Amino acid sequence: MILALDVENTNIVMGCFDRERIVFTSRVAADRKRTGDEYAISFKSILEMHGVSPSQVQGSIVASVTPALIHVIMDALRLLLGTEPLLVGPGVKTGLNILMDNPASLGSDLVVNAVAALEEYPAPLIVIDLGTATTLLAVNEKKSFVGSVIAPGVAVASDALSTACDQLPRITLEAPREVIGKNTVDCMKSGAVFGTAAMLDGLVERMEQQLGHSCTVIATGAMAEEVIPHCRREIHVDSRLLLKGLRKIYLKNTKSDRYTGH
Repeated sequence: MILALDVENTNIVMGCFDRERIVFTSRVAADRKRTGDEYAISFKSILEMHGVSPSQVQGSIVASVTPALIHVIMDALRLLLGTEPLLVGPGVKTGLNILMDNPASLGSDLVVNAVAALEEYPAPLIVIDLGTATTLLAVNEKKSFVGSVIAPGVAVASDALSTACDQLPRITLEAPREVIGKNTVDCMKSGAVFGTAAMLDGLVERMEQQLGHSCTVIATGAMAEEVIPHCRREIHVDSRLLLKGLRKIYLKNTKSDRYTGH
């Protein structure tokens, strides 16, 4: 088995693979005050809750957009598993051709999502990740990563609105019954959910115009299942896309006959 971790600004998404099968997924709050020992205890508890012993885990791989947590999480995995985790970054083989001004500056989450999408969907493609930030990456017909769009995440934008406007409350993020709200909360929910869906429709259309091709569009991330049903174009939702990409990159960088079954 291998353990894959996506370290986000808000959450740490954790997935355990037995060959191609995902044994379980879990989310842990990303807390910069916790130590490596504390994270190791949390990870151990989650593994055992799903019937997996740390001794069964052969290795681990981490993608992180949170530099402040990288060393802590890596230390936790070393302590828990007794092996060196693989960190997605410069020098790690991904098989992805990146056509950016500075490829080394590209977020590891975007790289991993692109790798996973190319494994399962036809290019050209656009991958939407609805997490702390809302990102859209583009892969052209030659399977090269050509760029991305970054916007505030749904929750971040909603919280910023509540913070900046004294009379607007904090809200839960689900779609109201109608676009035109009859009360403050529904008005805000409409702007957050329907507004994000409309933005995604518009950005995908503009990205396709620039690429000169219709694209396969895939969405992942914590808010994907809430927002994507309200988009007007066909978008595939794959909540485990990034974890599957981490597994793919792990296999590209390790020689593990026992794990792969080859």
